[in-house]
Amino acid sequence: MIRFPSPVAIRNLQQLRREPLTLLEELATRGDVVPFRVGPQMMMLVNHPDLIREVLVTQHRSFVKGRVLKRAKRLLGEGLLTSEGELHLRQRRLMQPAFHRQRIATYGDTMVAVAEARSARWQDGLVLDVSREFMAITLQIVGITLFSADTEADADEVFAAMHDLVAMFDLAVLPFADWLFALPLPPVRRFQAVKARLDAIIYRLIAQRRANPVNRGDLLSLLLTAVDHEGDGYRMTDTQLRDELLTIFLAGHETTANALTWALYLLAQYPSLAAHLTAELDTVLGGRKPTVADLPKLTYTSWFVAEALRLYPPAWLIGRRAIAPVTLGDVRVAPDTIVLLSPWLMHHDPHFFPEPYHCDPLRHTPEAQAQRPKFAFFPFGGGPRTCIGEPFAWMEGILVLATLAQRWQFLPVADHPVVLQTGITLRPRYGMQLQLRERRTVLGAA
Repeated sequence: MIRFPSPVAIRNLQQLRREPLTLLEELATRGDVVPFRVGPQMMMLVNHPDLIREVLVTQHRSFVKGRVLKRAKRLLGEGLLTSEGELHLRQRRLMQPAFHRQRIATYGDTMVAVAEARSARWQDGLVLDVSREFMAITLQIVGITLFSADTEADADEVFAAMHDLVAMFDLAVLPFADWLFALPLPPVRRFQAVKARLDAIIYRLIAQRRANPVNRGDLLSLLLTAVDHEGDGYRMTDTQLRDELLTIFLAGHETTANALTWALYLLAQYPSLAAHLTAELDTVLGGRKPTVADLPKLTYTSWFVAEALRLYPPAWLIGRRAIAPVTLGDVRVAPDTIVLLSPWLMHHDPHFFPEPYHCDPLRHTPEAQAQRPKFAFFPFGGGPRTCIGEPFAWMEGILVLATLAQRWQFLPVADHPVVLQTGITLRPRYGMQLQLRERRTVLGAA
């Protein structure tokens, strides 16, 4: 007997595609663990920090990545974001040395230099789409620091490819996406074209380095020579290298670019907070460019980056699929249930963040953090699947923001619509246009 989805399940499916934040916020009013159906799929929203810890940490072996990320294997292959089990553990062991804090510290000067070079093109009074600028900045940083390659020439191509991927996200989350991708539909053909363009960039980098195998101390050098001594002596094939490099190539610039875009938007919306931040920059830096050694002193700047991640978490939704019976709170979760964890919901929960839609960097002082559960704020996930690039992203966010805010003031553009787009990441649907004012002009006028 064929069981058709109920009208409520169909409505949930439509709302999850069109207004997912609204659906999640409605569900969150029903409790900490809320079962619901989306089409034929049983799902549960988990909406309490302690229970989120259960899913990501305590009982993580009872879950695997959700189906959307499984479908992302069409693009990312078996990279860290999509792989599971022993393969994921092995790949993470091989890649971890490239993300040790001491190695990441060597990337700081490059981050600042790239941001400075890009902003040198800007002019006082210019109206600029800063989301596009940050895509170019973070892409070039990833290329140089992780691959020792200047990828600025690839920025427009990768930017266009990411737009295509976001446009295809709706297709990927449909229950029957596996069947749809087998059909010669226009979105499927566009996907194949995107994949071919990105593959060409990555395989070109691998081929160049295979031909000249000098250890440059970057991620690609490490992975080309890495051996899994804890396992069977495995070395990565070109295909596995491609999967890992493409995952970091995309995830390593897309999420940080969005976080910095929202940070500049908040600076434009809250002039008093922007003044506080620039006062810290003037005091700590005294007009010179920031360095890694300055990070411990740039406390307000780091809190501002954290507040941007709270208000606009790039990874706004995390999905897991239960592979064994699990109890969360007093609710039994059956195998094959999709469990949803939402940084967006947690980060805007008034129990942990009073006036949750108001920007206040002081929410991230050590004292404030100590007063709330750890998983009330989890922009990089948690547990064994915590984002491997988290230390890199924090350093990049602080140094790039400090570099730009030291020189420029950012003003809102009155007629520019700011609308959330919930795709692969949380980004502004129409870009982010802001007006630039050079601070020395502003200070000179004062």
